[in-house]
Amino acid sequence: MKKNLHPDYHPVVFRDANTGAAFLTRSTVTSDRTVTWDDGATYPLVVVDVSSDSHPFWTGTQRLVDTAGRVEKFERRYGKRTR
Repeated sequence: MKKNLHPDYHPVVFRDANTGAAFLTRSTVTSDRTVTWDDGATYPLVVVDVSSDSHPFWTGTQRLVDTAGRVEKFERRYGKRTR
């Protein structure tokens, strides 16, 4: 392989902002924040909004989406469609 072509692939801790759940994996992402993991080593910390711990598909919860309000807002802005 060519040198200095591929990004640095290193261990990183990802933490879910909603649940606080964290997992250690490998990634090319960088971060100024660090965290000490269970093994005593310090790793870069990346906080994510959604992970498998809080995503509705994996948790079985469903979010309510206000589609009627979105349609009304669209019709107010652009007018009703006529055929």
